[in-house]
Amino acid sequence: MQQSRITSEEATPVGDRAGDYLSLLYDVGQALDETVNLKQLLEPVVRALVERTEMRRASLSLLHRKQRQIITQTASGYSESERRRGRYRIGEGVTGSVVKTGEPAVVPRISEAPQFLFRKKTQEAFRDEEVSFICVPIKLRSEVVGTLSAQRPFDPRASLEEERRLLSIIATMIAQAVRHRQKAEEQKDGEDSRRAGFHPGLSDEVGRPQGIVGNSKAILEVFEMIGQVSGTDTTVLIRGESGTGKELIADALHRSSDRAGGPFVKVNCGALPESLVESELFGHEKGAFTGAKETRKGRFELADGGTIFLDEVGDIPPSLQVKLLRVLQEGTFERVGDSRTRRVDVRVLAATNRDVEEQLGDGTFREDLYYRLNVFPIHVPALRERKSDVLLLADHFVERYAHKNHKEIHRISTPAIDMLHAYHWPGNVRELANCIERAVLLSTDGVIHGHHLPPSLQTAEATDTEFKGDLESALNSLERELVVDALKTTRGNQAAAARKLGITDRKLRLRVEKYDIDASRFR
Repeated sequence: MQQSRITSEEATPVGDRAGDYLSLLYDVGQALDETVNLKQLLEPVVRALVERTEMRRASLSLLHRKQRQIITQTASGYSESERRRGRYRIGEGVTGSVVKTGEPAVVPRISEAPQFLFRKKTQEAFRDEEVSFICVPIKLRSEVVGTLSAQRPFDPRASLEEERRLLSIIATMIAQAVRHRQKAEEQKDGEDSRRAGFHPGLSDEVGRPQGIVGNSKAILEVFEMIGQVSGTDTTVLIRGESGTGKELIADALHRSSDRAGGPFVKVNCGALPESLVESELFGHEKGAFTGAKETRKGRFELADGGTIFLDEVGDIPPSLQVKLLRVLQEGTFERVGDSRTRRVDVRVLAATNRDVEEQLGDGTFREDLYYRLNVFPIHVPALRERKSDVLLLADHFVERYAHKNHKEIHRISTPAIDMLHAYHWPGNVRELANCIERAVLLSTDGVIHGHHLPPSLQTAEATDTEFKGDLESALNSLERELVVDALKTTRGNQAAAARKLGITDRKLRLRVEKYDIDASRFR
């Protein structure tokens, strides 16, 4: 039994509460013996921490390795909305840091801990009392699989180290059960994916989302997550940098769902004028505002029975976020200029390249809307994180644009391949597609050569522009260029040029003399 590995020194907390702690540990051990159902185990363990210790709130979270998120599984003393907020990225906040480092955290006063998330709401829950927070990792061997945490009113007489040791002992006792549960869930996920026809690594015809190219581990994980959620109506938040292909993921989710026969309506929220967002999403009645010459259905009505994709959802104005939340929760809305409540049956997919957590912090995005959208997050990796897919994607785009432009392209030259692999692709897949389209148009011999690629991809070696001077001459050249540029801007006014460069008039004159610059020619 797991608790047999706990030494007597560890298992005997000092102080007056030792008997209560030992009784609690005994009951946890009994529960481990009596049930293999982890869900039935966790709830009473967390509840007992609150009922039989000085803790007022406790929660247990597990690491979902595929989603790269720590998700609260059970909690005591928290409201339902607070439980839903219990999602953290690895390294985020105190809980995320505990998972990342594998080390416990003891925060005597959360008001003094800048890394503690939701400090204000926690203080409100304790009626503005000072709060202490303890979080320990749940580890199996060296692998962190979750956290056990608790909050209590701050008491300078309390031994937080003693309570930390209690939580660590309980975390150790349940670690093995947590691991068993994760293995069972992963096996079930794999069976569900196979029943849904999803087989990572096979051809497009038998499971790969159509139009998405790649064999890297990072993109295969995305394919697997699509397979897990495709047969449901779950709301999905697709996150990733601009140009990574978030819209393709949304297409794949719709096509593989039970709603594939229904409408698929796409809305770029960032491209809509703020004054028209409400009308575009929910529709309007004739005469509702200037220019509303006729009644018009909104995008949600047009998507009834199908799927709506809200791209750049982070750009929706705060004034409309509460209405979007209502549609998500209740499926109801009103058109602009109409008091009649309408109902729709729509699955919502959303995407953003913005840091939503930062928006939560500055109040430009509602927490309740975020947690309602973030039911099943999918992170689309940047192209630099899947470099092994660059050549596959390049071949794919060569074939597409050669066909589109009625050209025959037989291959990509070795120097061009090297350049494609060496580049860091800040614009991701979209930038790669644009580069290949340009190269296809420029090619005259059926081959994509290095000189067909944009200057941003060119290397010093390929263009014979390798630096051949020394550092001092390079710095002098740069300094002369800056002085000349400042004199050009100020039309030869040396005093103004000196101010522009942030140096004194004397220093500028010395440099003008050093580099033999004729300032009068810029007047």
